Amino acid sequence: MSILNSILKVFLGDKSGKDLKKITPLVDKINEQFISLEKISNDSLRDKTNSFKKRIFDNTSEIRNKIDQLNKKISEEQSFIEKENFFKELDILESELKEIKKVTLNEILPEAFAVVKETARRFVENSEIEVKASDFDKRISSNKSYVKVKNDKAIWLNSWDAAGKKVLWDMIHYDVQLIGGIVLHQGRIAEMQTGEGKTVVSTLPVYLNALTGDGVHLVTVNDYLARRDSAWMGPIFEFHGLSVECIDQHKPNSPERKRAYEADITYGTNNEFGFDYLRDNMAHNLDDIVQKKHNYAIVDEVDSVLIDDARTPLIISGPTKEENRQEFDNLKPKIQKLVSLQKSYLSNILSESKKLIQDSNEEEGGFLLYRAFRGLPKNKALIKFLSEDGIKQILQKNENFFMQDNNREMPQIDKELYFTIDEKINQIDLTDKGIETISTDLDDKDFFVLPDIATDVAKIEKKGLKKEDEVEEKNKLFQEFNIKSERIHTLNQLLKAYTLFEKDIEYVVMENKVMIVDEQTGRIMDGRRYSDGLHQAIEAKENVKIEAATQTFATITLQNYFRLYDKLSGMTGTAITEAGEFWEIYELDVIEIPTNRPIARKDSNDLVYKTKREKYNAIIQEVIELRNNKRPVLIGTTSVEISELLSKMLNRSSVNHNVLNAKLHKKEADIVAEAGKPGIVTIATNMAGRGTDIKLSQDVINSGGLAIIGTERHDSRRVDRQLRGRSGRQGDPGSSQFFVSFEDNLMRLFGSDRVTKVMDRMGLQEGENIQHSMVTKTIERAQKKVEENNFGIRKRLLEYDDVMNSQRTIIYTLRKNALKGEKLKIDISNMLFDTLEEIVVSNKDANDYKSFEFDLITNFSVTSPISEEDFNNKDDSEILDILYKNLSDYYERKKDQNKELAFPVIRNVFENKGNNYKRIVVPFTDGAKVINISTDLKESFESKCKSLIDDFEKNISLAIIDDKWKVHLKKMDELKQSVQLAVHEQKDPLLIYKFEAYELFKNMIVDLNKELLSFLFKGSLPNNENNIKEATQPNKNRNYQTSKDETLNTDEMAQKARQVGASASQSSQKVETIIRDIPKIGRNEIVEIKNTNSGEVRKLKFKKAINLLESGEWIVNSK
Repeated sequence: MSILNSILKVFLGDKSGKDLKKITPLVDKINEQFISLEKISNDSLRDKTNSFKKRIFDNTSEIRNKIDQLNKKISEEQSFIEKENFFKELDILESELKEIKKVTLNEILPEAFAVVKETARRFVENSEIEVKASDFDKRISSNKSYVKVKNDKAIWLNSWDAAGKKVLWDMIHYDVQLIGGIVLHQGRIAEMQTGEGKTVVSTLPVYLNALTGDGVHLVTVNDYLARRDSAWMGPIFEFHGLSVECIDQHKPNSPERKRAYEADITYGTNNEFGFDYLRDNMAHNLDDIVQKKHNYAIVDEVDSVLIDDARTPLIISGPTKEENRQEFDNLKPKIQKLVSLQKSYLSNILSESKKLIQDSNEEEGGFLLYRAFRGLPKNKALIKFLSEDGIKQILQKNENFFMQDNNREMPQIDKELYFTIDEKINQIDLTDKGIETISTDLDDKDFFVLPDIATDVAKIEKKGLKKEDEVEEKNKLFQEFNIKSERIHTLNQLLKAYTLFEKDIEYVVMENKVMIVDEQTGRIMDGRRYSDGLHQAIEAKENVKIEAATQTFATITLQNYFRLYDKLSGMTGTAITEAGEFWEIYELDVIEIPTNRPIARKDSNDLVYKTKREKYNAIIQEVIELRNNKRPVLIGTTSVEISELLSKMLNRSSVNHNVLNAKLHKKEADIVAEAGKPGIVTIATNMAGRGTDIKLSQDVINSGGLAIIGTERHDSRRVDRQLRGRSGRQGDPGSSQFFVSFEDNLMRLFGSDRVTKVMDRMGLQEGENIQHSMVTKTIERAQKKVEENNFGIRKRLLEYDDVMNSQRTIIYTLRKNALKGEKLKIDISNMLFDTLEEIVVSNKDANDYKSFEFDLITNFSVTSPISEEDFNNKDDSEILDILYKNLSDYYERKKDQNKELAFPVIRNVFENKGNNYKRIVVPFTDGAKVINISTDLKESFESKCKSLIDDFEKNISLAIIDDKWKVHLKKMDELKQSVQLAVHEQKDPLLIYKFEAYELFKNMIVDLNKELLSFLFKGSLPNNENNIKEATQPNKNRNYQTSKDETLNTDEMAQKARQVGASASQSSQKVETIIRDIPKIGRNEIVEIKNTNSGEVRKLKFKKAINLLESGEWIVNSK
């Protein structure tokens, strides 16, 4: 493939070269402008910003005037139809405004970039810069030590504090940084090598795009970088009167965080930006919304944010009534026993397998070897045995045999096991023997076996019981199924916790809590929890407090959050290997930016050893030799466990060193700063320390620079490139060497048989290695397999979330309209029309006037304005028009009536308690429930209760929308799990999910409309002023939790579905023929149904009757 690529480059040219060719002329223009700015005064340089803003203002003045005129028309217009048309016109004008701003920014780009570069030069060459003091200078001088105001002059210093570290500005943008800035402004990804100054590159597009006043968000991977970069780069922007803030310095929902978003430039972490979006869409007051429009975002370390974190949805949750924590403690001893029995049994099996293979009985020995692998693939003794000559081939031969014909022979292998593990898809299955073992001390042998619902329901129906008794028995059956289903699920999660999730690798235990470790960076993922009860299972395993189960209130993936922005760009040192994914999901093009100086780092081919022990011993010897040569060494590991193992080995060899891993992440900046000193050895998990360069002294450069040692190949080439990139910054010398063994996870799962055979033929002795480009390329091919699989998982997750996102957009739009109020009346009008249409169509189809009357009374408390004769003779549209007009008029009269009833009460409260109360709570009731409405007392009095009725509509809408949405989210979670059962029918779960999700959402919207309209039409307030109380300050920080959910991929969910299906099938040992008691009824057949309570009889299509029949109150009236 590489040869083909080389040939294509010769004839078609290199993509990177073509991209740079288009950008280079802009760089020349920037440098021309830069030269012309050298001679102007400091005040003239600052005035450039005002001239840019004026140019944008002048270019957009015409379109903004049109928008203002249209907004005025909207406020004056009474017709809902006209208003809706005006709003559509407004959206078009807003799009045109964005386009004019985009064109203007492109026009001023060369001069604007030159202004930033010239500002940087002046800060480098002058310790103080004196300018005429502006109001902005005076305002920030009170809390910024680098700005001093004397009389009418402001003095800007070129040294300041950045997150606790004193910095002296010493950077002027060079050409490749200008190229990076242009790429970022164009909404693309700039891949720039480590040490090329990505942070200073971002100042160029940030300054340019902040000129519009629409806000620029710079997103970092952690709060330290957000605080550091905002303080480090901030003075460059502030010098030009642009405000800079960091959201991570302020509490969520606070006025300070809202002000941070109102700044021209806002820094923050990806998590906090996403959570603020979710919090905003749970707000009940406009003042509580902190974010503005999503205009432009630059994502630092874009691969980490948009690739690594893409599988982890952001979730805001609250407590749920359901508690199953005790179940984990009850089942834990059984799982411990099961795991212990399997380990003991497989230890003997492995020993027997070794003897048989040594005696040349490969058939029986291979059989037992594969059984040991199916039972505990991570067994260290097994892994060591597989690294011996020819053993892996024996295992692969047996695996191929037993997996053929759709695993037809696999029961022979699994028969004696208690559970089986498929390590490649991270799944586990309980066997019949396992279920029998954990049920031995129970009276109920089916304690862990699901009942066969279909068979048992048929048996109940055949008993000929009374309707009430039959319903009761069915309910008991369904309840038993739910309890057992939850029990089996808890059991499986505990089993997974004990066998697949290892402490100090996948997670750590700190402060009596289980904390997930990011597999990419080695950092602790604060607030993240595994989903679906897995985290609680691990808590039970580690004997820490089992946290309560929660219910999702709001959720979004980072993928869909960042797709909200009008323009998105990113920068990183490692993006090209994921270029396809960036384009397919985000439509982001990756541009490789050349280095300022040629890379002098020497990258050696991988050293491959048979066992981990040999590999680690070789690493220690290499480290000692490098340290003796006074070279700093950075050892990159893939887990906390390996970091600690190497640390112990270095201690035994008396090698001083620093360790940077998830347990020590708070010392990250200090350890990285030390890592470039002569003879310093640093152990770091993967990409820990990203964003902080390792700087070298001249002595280190002379001795050969920073040496990188990789302890194993990561699943992703991008992570290996990131580790290598820590060395060789800005033309510094350096080296990188990866040490690999056949016991490494990547090599065990995806390593090539060819390499294994080569090592076997060579007859390598202990401690010897092979090093060849063929081996390195083989490893990279294995990495590509994993990358493709991971991309498939992320894309599949996004396809599921896209369904959720389309629904989320509708609900959040309804909430936003309710909060702002300007479109709420249009929404209520549309809800009324849709609800009436559904009532008219369904009842006209059934030709049922009584049901039609009943629906109007139930939902709106009004009698039908349509006579039975008109109902039968007029068509649907005529009836709908009459109904809509009548009920619209009725609703307006109802509101006027409520105003008249409320005003005397409000006036009395205002006159007697107006000095004490600012906001009051007014209870409204529909006769069934009461909802308290908060409103401004003075406004209500002065508007003669108009504002009270507006607040009534707003608060009722928000309360019912939120309630329905929370219930819907729970149903969607359940649906996502249940559709995986479709794999049994060889159907695509995603297609079924889309169809069922649509039906669920459609029904939810219908229910929402009916419930909301019912309350609005029936709602009234008591005329007793004693019920009116002072409104207390709402608690913004409710008992909500923010988390990033470690989501199951579709393979894992499908496997879970198979477990449930397998458990259900075990309870039914004989096949029964179910005889239908009544003939099958087609969906469109007319049936006669009877109400068992009232005796009422109706005739309608069977599909319309299903819901009534399922309620239990109606039956098919068989004649």
